[in-house]
Amino acid sequence: MSAADTPVESIVSAAERDWRTPAELVALGAIWGGSFLFMRVAAKDFGPFPMVATRLLFGSVILLPLLLRARKTIRPAHLWKMLVLGALSAAIPFTLFAWGAERAPAGIGAIANSMTVLFAALVAFIGFGEKIGTRKAIALVAGFVGVVVLASGRTAGENVAPAALAGAAASFCYGLAANLIKKYLSDIAPTAVAAGCLLGATILMAPLALLTWPDAPIPAKSWMAVIALGVLCTGLAYAFYFRLIQRIGASRAATSTYLVPLFGVGWAWMFLGEALTPTMALAGAIILGSVILSQKRSV
Repeated sequence: MSAADTPVESIVSAAERDWRTPAELVALGAIWGGSFLFMRVAAKDFGPFPMVATRLLFGSVILLPLLLRARKTIRPAHLWKMLVLGALSAAIPFTLFAWGAERAPAGIGAIANSMTVLFAALVAFIGFGEKIGTRKAIALVAGFVGVVVLASGRTAGENVAPAALAGAAASFCYGLAANLIKKYLSDIAPTAVAAGCLLGATILMAPLALLTWPDAPIPAKSWMAVIALGVLCTGLAYAFYFRLIQRIGASRAATSTYLVPLFGVGWAWMFLGEALTPTMALAGAIILGSVILSQKRSV
């Protein structure tokens, strides 16, 4: 069929997809970048465990219909896997980022989060025998150098190394979980996997949250931040992300993570007045550059 014979509706639909996909990728990066702002606002009032449990609860409620829709494909053997992978993909990394948010600017966690793609490649190489190639090997080394640079910095005289290392550990959990989910839960719809893992993480975090719930009343601002974390940055963002995967593929959808540190630092500067230090800028450039290098296809 020639271009002249192509229906007008098809041309319009293709044009809509051309601009809609980049717009949605940017929106997702902005939402996930905002999660570090919200954690920074709420962490000191909630504490890590209560904040993470509340975030997970709201996110699970949003995604629960997707889990119920796929319930016929879920077998008993899947349940304990969702519980374990819920710990690795949500409960542990969310807690590490929340702990870091009490101690360092939001941009530190956002920059460290970029290591997820590199850790996923490393785990796939060591644990699952996937080839890594020279380009990815160089990118991994550069990424770790970036983390060292990030951890060496100071903000307002405060050492940010613990928060940077916590963020790197959280990113490792994400990378490990991504590989395990691919291996053990690939026979379930991705949206159902996301919902099941969040629900499993909520169950795991509930006792810790109850034991450490703050005695002092939590300000309304912090409640609003945690609700935004759960509803927007967890529930809706996960559903949005997996819809993108189904439409454009996992590798293209993952490019949204490149924007997370940019938005994380930008939102923190705009709303909290947290400056981008030279060390953060250098570390961010090294890590982001290494991630882009690792994803570049050979020609």
